[in-house]
Amino acid sequence: MSSFDPRSTALVVIDLQNDFLAPGGAYDRGGAVSAQARALPARVAPVARALKARDGFVAASQFTLWPDAHGEPMISPHLRQLRPFLRRGDFAAGSPGQANVAELDGLVDVSVWKVAYSAFFNTQLDWVLRRAGIANVVVAGIVTNGGVASTARDAHMRDYHVTVLADGCAAPTPAMHDAALADLRTVADVVSCRELLGRLGI
Repeated sequence: MSSFDPRSTALVVIDLQNDFLAPGGAYDRGGAVSAQARALPARVAPVARALKARDGFVAASQFTLWPDAHGEPMISPHLRQLRPFLRRGDFAAGSPGQANVAELDGLVDVSVWKVAYSAFFNTQLDWVLRRAGIANVVVAGIVTNGGVASTARDAHMRDYHVTVLADGCAAPTPAMHDAALADLRTVADVVSCRELLGRLGI
């Protein structure tokens, strides 16, 4: 990974939210939380803390299910098929389930609410990063072959220098995780959380 200035670097944390990861959250209720995903906050939070200590920036995306006129969540057909357990109140805007996990408390400068895989799609993330003077984007979160990959590619298309934290993201299976990382090496540096902390002097 090329050297970078922490002051022009943003960690973009993808969807580390209670409804995805916390006990009693939507995915926990549906039996869809992996051990690999549960391990992410403890790995990503120290990176966020170290970057902020060096005047860097931390952004988080929060997947959101908006209600229709009757209060029912508007769920994309493909997601409804994949996750039939999703119901009213899950990932609702401003709800405890939509919130970032507790490990990120006090570390996130800006959260953006998203409705699709990429944290850039129909959000103000690019506007915020550019006005914060960000040139380098470090991506972590869930899932490697979904939100992480889509966000990394969108950042690359917007001419940010992109880094993906290999052990700071997770996918449904190790094979899917490894395949996604291999593919992302065409548009991003892929390093471990420890490697990035080393570059921050930790």
